[in-house]
Amino acid sequence: MEQVTSPAFMLRWTSQSLANAASFTERAAADNTWLLGGIIGLLGNTPVTPLCTSWAAQCAGDPFRYPGVDSFYGSIGTVEPVVFYDRECARLSGRVWHPLNAPEGATLPGVVIQNGSVQAPETLYWWAAQMLVENGYVVLTFDPRGQGRSDLTTPQGVQGSNFNPVVFWEGLVDAIDFFRSAPEHPYPHNVTCAGTWPTPVTAFNPYHDHIDADRLGIAGHSLGGTGVSVVQGLGGVGADPWDGQLDSENPVKVAVAWDGASTPPANMPAEGGGGGSPLSLVFGLLGGDVERPVFVPRVPMMSQDSEYGLTPVPFSSPPDARARLGWFDAWQAAEVPAFGFTIRGSSHYEWSLLPSFPTTSWCPRIEQGRCVGGWGLPMAQHYTLAWLDRYLKLPGEPGFDDADARLLADQDWSERFSFYHDSARDFVTRDGLREACDGLLAGCD
Repeated sequence: MEQVTSPAFMLRWTSQSLANAASFTERAAADNTWLLGGIIGLLGNTPVTPLCTSWAAQCAGDPFRYPGVDSFYGSIGTVEPVVFYDRECARLSGRVWHPLNAPEGATLPGVVIQNGSVQAPETLYWWAAQMLVENGYVVLTFDPRGQGRSDLTTPQGVQGSNFNPVVFWEGLVDAIDFFRSAPEHPYPHNVTCAGTWPTPVTAFNPYHDHIDADRLGIAGHSLGGTGVSVVQGLGGVGADPWDGQLDSENPVKVAVAWDGASTPPANMPAEGGGGGSPLSLVFGLLGGDVERPVFVPRVPMMSQDSEYGLTPVPFSSPPDARARLGWFDAWQAAEVPAFGFTIRGSSHYEWSLLPSFPTTSWCPRIEQGRCVGGWGLPMAQHYTLAWLDRYLKLPGEPGFDDADARLLADQDWSERFSFYHDSARDFVTRDGLREACDGLLAGCD
């Protein structure tokens, strides 16, 4: 909550919040169907629904990461707003991010980022998009159905977000299809949903020709991490089939879950535990009766977890040290690379930059018009990038040569590993060495 004690942050935050509210109003004035977002008589898109639809107040995220105030735009990367339909004809609002300094004719790895649920628009994850673009990735961010500036419901009134958590796996598959669309194979749901709304939609990824189709990663927070866990495993042996429209097989090559990894059903203990997001309680209350697809460990997976969850309070007794690693055990048993750690002192909001929400630190000071430093976010950035680089970068590309070393830099981050929850890894380096360790804080031989 350090942000509220900084006059410079408060001034920038207030200004951006007002600007975001105004841009929402302008969009609604230009296309009033955004104020419907569902059939007549059902609660649709309004200035307050979905929650965070205006991107105002806490929903603005880091206010220093916007065009007009951030030097990222025009010098490091560019961003293209997009709108596309999901499979049930709800409009999804998003952005495709692209580096400006990419070599001529080069094709780059791509990453699709999925929000968490409830109060979590895409603005909260622009830190990840910008970091990845700066390191040679093309990125898609978007608001899932029921959140932010996407439709609250389908034209038939089917909701999204926690009230219908299927959007966190079905919608992620749809977003992957959009990300992989091109003029010769346009995004299919725009075709099947054509004419649902008068809103212009984006026929295909505007940066399609800059993406290497064989190098796709996904990342997600909270229920978005649940979606990532499910989607990476579709099409694997014993799993439900891949149901994307543009690829016959699952194209995902690596995954990162921010406080949301889920254990495959076959590996869940009888009592239903086994690790996962602190948001599982909310999932159970609002959408726990929704059946998740059958998925299996299929690609290298990293989970970064919080120590204190949604409502940070001190522990009255030591928690189960392996409570966060049920998913890891499943990946390890399947001999699929895995890396899981818990950030010391962290809350569920370390990965969603909600000003004034309880976290460790992500804006202790402002330098050259940007938040710098912090505790949880720098650790999240370091390991997210290293894991994606390890499995997506090619020889000669920045991040290829030292990805393993960054993943093994325990001493650089040892003071930030939780002493309540175990952190572990098991993967093979590019040199063919197996790096298996069940206690990163204690040290690994």
